[in-house]
Amino acid sequence: MVAPRANWKGFIKFGEVACPVALYTAASSSERIAFNTLNRRTGNRVKREFIDSETGDPVERDAQVKGYEIENGQYIVLEPDEVAAAVPHSDKTLKIDAFIPCSEIDSVYFDKPYYLAPDRMGTEAFVLLRDGMKRAKVAAIARTVLFRRLRTVLIRPHGKGLIATTLNFDYEVRSSAEAFEELPDLKIEGEMLELAAHIIGTKKGTFDASTFDDRYEAAVAELVKAKIEGRALPKKKAAAVPRQNDLLQALRESAGMGAKSSQKRAASNPNKSGGRQKASKPGAAAKSNAVSSQTRRAG
Repeated sequence: MVAPRANWKGFIKFGEVACPVALYTAASSSERIAFNTLNRRTGNRVKREFIDSETGDPVERDAQVKGYEIENGQYIVLEPDEVAAAVPHSDKTLKIDAFIPCSEIDSVYFDKPYYLAPDRMGTEAFVLLRDGMKRAKVAAIARTVLFRRLRTVLIRPHGKGLIATTLNFDYEVRSSAEAFEELPDLKIEGEMLELAAHIIGTKKGTFDASTFDDRYEAAVAELVKAKIEGRALPKKKAAAVPRQNDLLQALRESAGMGAKSSQKRAASNPNKSGGRQKASKPGAAAKSNAVSSQTRRAG
């Protein structure tokens, strides 16, 4: 098996302790099925070309330059050496600024994960940092220049090593206020909340990424295989239209409670009602108890 190629090599430093480390890609889409764009008439692959938007002439690579639009159709030109000068100086060091509780970072700031492993020497210092963080139940905030930008990185113990997740900048994370502004202030309580808690309790499990299927990828793979073998193409099944129903009834059904179970629940709790109880007529209590007993036996 070929050893993975490091995306970045440098040092991690906490206090006056430093050790060489390497970053490796933790998540990649390279294994997904990829398509090429073809000329339908010739079957040849199409090549991308840059075209001048006004003249329609092709623009060669050495004639291309970056520009920033200051007004509609007006640009300032930025030469390659000017852009390169804006790249921060890198000393190839992940300098830990602080150790924080693992739960303190909002996951909405998570960008890309990388495996962080010791590079050749310095294993003892690396293991010391890993085990110290495990014992203290903390993560580390570090900064370094990665891929031309000064990035903030969250470092956490992960198996035998560490995992380093680059964090989105604050200006890149949109406020949730706009997304939730039309959400009314509701307070759910009583039977609905109890049923929801019951359903959640019966659905508790553990996280296992291997159980999650990429159905689109599988369908595309089957489509490609069918085309190669000259078989009939798989037909897409019609999606079931969800039916509209009463929320409380849907909760009862989800909890395994049908109409009879709901009647049984109401009968076994005759005094648990949101409305005011009316005065019982003579003999009504005995009749009610008899009905309740019959209902419990029927249930």
